[in-house]
Amino acid sequence: DYVVVKMIPDNRLPPRHLHSVRTGKTFAVIKWESPYDSPDQDMLYAVAVKDLVRKTDKIYKVKSRNSTVEYTIKKLEPGGKYHVIVQLGNMSKESSMKINTVPLSAPDALKIITENDHILLFWKSLALKESNFNESRGYEIHMFDSLMNITAYLGNTTENFFKVSNLKIGHNYSFTVQARCLYGGQMCGEPATLLYDELGTGEDSSASKSGRATDVAAIVVPVLFLLLVTLGIGFVVLYMRHRRLQNSFTAFANSHYSSRLGSAIFSSGDDLG
Repeated sequence: DYVVVKMIPDNRLPPRHLHSVRTGKTFAVIKWESPYDSPDQDMLYAVAVKDLVRKTDKIYKVKSRNSTVEYTIKKLEPGGKYHVIVQLGNMSKESSMKINTVPLSAPDALKIITENDHILLFWKSLALKESNFNESRGYEIHMFDSLMNITAYLGNTTENFFKVSNLKIGHNYSFTVQARCLYGGQMCGEPATLLYDELGTGEDSSASKSGRATDVAAIVVPVLFLLLVTLGIGFVVLYMRHRRLQNSFTAFANSHYSSRLGSAIFSSGDDLG
């Protein structure tokens, strides 16, 4: 004998297994399961998104009869921090989680140009690959002195270059450039880092190998080309001189040939060249 028992649904239970499926720069996909298996009617959920940086709240309503619910939270900010709460619309027990969106990418092609008494940092505009970045936000630049073990904030700019002065000879530096941090430094872009060594020779370590290879190639290739051209011309001159001497001697020998004796006869007074 057996009996089938169906439990009365408890709408005071919280959603189960709340977790993040995928997170981007401006969105987050979250998923959870209903408070009990196989709901027999639509269930209304309240999804509260608290911006931990801006200190603002937004509430979204989601209706579903599925046991597993997937929802995409949109209009988030890159590098933001959020607290997500999901519960039934009757304000039952809640499930919560924290989400950090993906920050803006680091600027590309960061390089250094050395001047007489300063250096210039150059990089590509972040707006070329980040649609969520506005040049008016700008960039901020930091410098780390490995000898002094000190990190300094150099300033910010809306340009794609920055001038750095008053560097000390013999010190090695690391420079970072990133999208300017917002709201008290809580929302920043990924930093692009460049090492700068051998200040006395005006070289930076990240570019020194490629720079040296380029410089060596620029010198060696023309020199080798000139050497090959010179050798080629020298061989041609020697070959022509050899042929001219050979022809002159043949003509001279023929002029002294005696068919009766079958040989060429030279006297000591002949000019042999």
